[in-house]
Amino acid sequence: MQTILVCDDDKQIVEAINIYLTGEGFEVIKAYDGYEALEHLEDHEVNLMIVDVMMPGLNGYQTCMEIRKKSNVPILFLSARTQVEDKIMGFSSGGDDYLPKPFSYQELISRVKALVRRYHVYQGSGRRTQEEKMCSGALEVYPEAGTVWKNGKEISLTDTEFSILCTLMKHRKQIFSAEHLYEAVWEETYYYGAANIVMVHIRNLRSKIEDDPGKPRIIRTIWGRGYRCD
Repeated sequence: MQTILVCDDDKQIVEAINIYLTGEGFEVIKAYDGYEALEHLEDHEVNLMIVDVMMPGLNGYQTCMEIRKKSNVPILFLSARTQVEDKIMGFSSGGDDYLPKPFSYQELISRVKALVRRYHVYQGSGRRTQEEKMCSGALEVYPEAGTVWKNGKEISLTDTEFSILCTLMKHRKQIFSAEHLYEAVWEETYYYGAANIVMVHIRNLRSKIEDDPGKPRIIRTIWGRGYRCD
């Protein structure tokens, strides 16, 4: 059974999400502020976190940044703030997806299942295996194990970052437009503003895998066209 931690200071929303998710066979852990969510994360194995943005104490973005210090569990933000800038803030803090309020039951379940599926596919064993690997200079990517190594050290990526990296490395020299990359990784229709979301994730990924993120050699930007892995 997959476990989902739901964090929102509105108890009615938490209970509604709990009903939706348990009806789909998920186990739900409830939290009503960021500090409580962090405590639960220490005590439970969690497959996904659903976090409200506007909360007292630690807001959703701050909670996400604290989570990213210790875990790559997928994070789905909920927020009534739907400007592109708000979404970029969420992805910059380490979030994987962003669902505007109010949302439908079908949309919530769809996003949850997609994130859990990606996490399950790319969740690493923490060890390199004898499987076929993909390399770019000192960077080694093991798709089956879900791990990335550079100069003998494992690099911690979110499942979204790992999915982007694998997609580009599996199709060397192919240029992916922001639209193509978004639809390949997020598995949903491209929409206005998604290019900025892709850009933020690429920037976060480069900060982890490139020797000099300002002059990337692994993931290159082809101006006016998209991204390419050489």
